[in-house]
Amino acid sequence: MKVIAVKYIYSWILATFLLAIPSEADAQLFFRRVDSMLTRRYFKGDIDTAYVVRPATKWTVTARMNVSGTKIETEGITSPSERVGEAHFKSEMQAERKATLSVGVSYLGLSLSASVNPAKMLGRYHDYELNFNSYGRRFGFDVIYQDAKNFTGWHDHEGMERMQLPDGQLSVKTLNMNAFYVFNSRRFSYPAAFSQSYIQRHSAGSFLLAASAMGQHASLDWNQEMQLKMTNIALGAGYGYNYVPGRGWLLHISALPTFIVYSNTSMTFGDTRVPLHYHFPEVIITGRGAVVRQWHNKFFGTSMVFNFTNIGREDKLAIHNIKWHVRTFFGLRF
Repeated sequence: MKVIAVKYIYSWILATFLLAIPSEADAQLFFRRVDSMLTRRYFKGDIDTAYVVRPATKWTVTARMNVSGTKIETEGITSPSERVGEAHFKSEMQAERKATLSVGVSYLGLSLSASVNPAKMLGRYHDYELNFNSYGRRFGFDVIYQDAKNFTGWHDHEGMERMQLPDGQLSVKTLNMNAFYVFNSRRFSYPAAFSQSYIQRHSAGSFLLAASAMGQHASLDWNQEMQLKMTNIALGAGYGYNYVPGRGWLLHISALPTFIVYSNTSMTFGDTRVPLHYHFPEVIITGRGAVVRQWHNKFFGTSMVFNFTNIGREDKLAIHNIKWHVRTFFGLRF
């Protein structure tokens, strides 16, 4: 009886499993429904089609080359001592540039991409950088995290010979974030310039609302250890414009100045901690630009994102952070 019961249970489980496996016709019906749902979602939107349209095709394949760089500038006046008066100083440090190659595939707005860094694969690049961005019709953002140790540069101190700062002395971890809201999303398209998921047919601009944030921890091992820690949050507004000079062309430019509303910055020299007090105006500025050319089912172009942060004042201590990213791309739609 037990053997018969076990065989019955096994047969019931097997039959249930086989019935659960969809037939080829069921699978095709399922994928058609998913495709129909994604298509409706893709083409649905409150846009003025005289100015902005979706590409008529479903698939987009894009090859990209990305190059990014970082620069940190400091300038200020040293405090006078009993022997020496005030002295002006200035320094500039640049991280090694990062270059990557990537390929992205998009189906009705759903995207997947993979990238490689040839210099890192060959052991010539040791820094770490992560870029993540999203450009929607109304909302968009950039997030950039960098852990860099390959900084080189120089330091000028009044009355002294310029010092060259070699690689490996400065270590910096930086997080940059910028988010924006587009007011005229019916006629102005950020994605047309940066993700090519829309096509700008006629020139249009828009006012933008923006928020920015930056966190940084820098350590310099030179004569005595120095550390810099900063956290900044900023709010502001800007303007973006898509210029269409002719059929198939798009030129984009936008600027998002944000004013710091929260700042917590300090420097440590050895065992001495020196807080840097807020000085208006301290700003985080994000600029973007792009040139796109498209014909038939092909497109190519270049885009740029530029971040500038100004902290402090030159008659005491000012710190400027500059971060840029340039992308060249070529794509096919089908």
